[in-house]
Amino acid sequence: MALKHPNPDACIACTTCVVQCPVAQATTNFLGPRMIGPAYERFRLLGLAEEESLHYCANCKNCDIACPQGVPISSLNMMARAEQCRKKRPPLRDWILGHGELMAKLLRYVPAKLKNFGMLNPVTRFALDKLGISAKAPMPAFAEKSFRQQLKKIWQPHTNKYVVLFPGCYLDVYDPQTGLDLVWVLNQAGYHVIVPEEFVCCGLPMVANGFWDDARANAKKNIAELQRWRKEGIPVITGCPSCALMFSSDLPEYYPDLMIDGVSTTLLDAQAFLLDCVDKGELRLPEKTVDSSVVPSELIYHAPCHLRAQGNGLPGLDLLRSLPGMHVSNADAGCCGISGSYGFKKEKYPIGMQVGSALFDAVRKSPAPVAASECGTCRVQIKHGSGKDCLHPVSVLRRWMEAAR
Repeated sequence: MALKHPNPDACIACTTCVVQCPVAQATTNFLGPRMIGPAYERFRLLGLAEEESLHYCANCKNCDIACPQGVPISSLNMMARAEQCRKKRPPLRDWILGHGELMAKLLRYVPAKLKNFGMLNPVTRFALDKLGISAKAPMPAFAEKSFRQQLKKIWQPHTNKYVVLFPGCYLDVYDPQTGLDLVWVLNQAGYHVIVPEEFVCCGLPMVANGFWDDARANAKKNIAELQRWRKEGIPVITGCPSCALMFSSDLPEYYPDLMIDGVSTTLLDAQAFLLDCVDKGELRLPEKTVDSSVVPSELIYHAPCHLRAQGNGLPGLDLLRSLPGMHVSNADAGCCGISGSYGFKKEKYPIGMQVGSALFDAVRKSPAPVAASECGTCRVQIKHGSGKDCLHPVSVLRRWMEAAR
């Protein structure tokens, strides 16, 4: 199906997007979002060849956040990449990075220790480096059991209050503990958490790596499942800001023909949902401070780019600051540089590290022993660049609530 590109003519060439683009600041090889996005779109409409630096766009959305005219610059770039990749299929490296969920399913019967040895040993890292996945990049380790597998074995309260959780690939495959922490907190608020097997990857890694049709197939499945729960009147949430952005903004823009009249594709932010639970009296937060040797009383928080792009505030930061005695500073130091799979690529790794350098420096200099952020790959990158652990806000909340008992 031919892509319906947004109209580039709303661009007034103010270059605000260029100033805010972290990649344009890190490398002169990238012409910048204005030239690659709305400016070059006019040449694409004339059927001219693609500009070579398109692949440097990290899809971090900072151009969209900055644009005073509301031009969907990142979408123009992703659609151009899709057209480019239809003409010339992306390399195997990009297929691997774009299909993490499928890779995990193919390897599901292999023990985690064996998978991690196979993926993280020097010989494999050397081979992956030759394939184009940087040997220096912080590859996450597979969990012993996925989040969905572990969830089936835990007790949840019998209640008439239900919430559906879209877990996202990173949480399900690599970080199930964060998912279990979120379920635990929701249980404290009186909710039984449902995680449907029918939900699949949101498709963002596929889009970013040029596999547009694969992302469309996933979108079709996810929208159908979302409609099911909308009809039931049960809220659907996610703790991943990239998944939330893909559902709320990207799917309607990329695949308008899949949209169902009257059915919103927006997923509720898990942290915002918990704050609502607090306001309604469903979730009671501790009223006393806890021992800082058990749970850090000082944190530095990083707001993921894809969270800021939604324009819904920083509910994770607000949630952490609602804990008595908890001192949380906002790093406010820009993009971490990982941008999903972008920073894992050999030629993009040094760019990602340069982009994230201000953030790493802020985290290192902070007196806080631990950082916090909602995005899984942001947390991996922050630990890699700063040396400090980085937790999801709900994991901090659970530790705090348990310590305060």
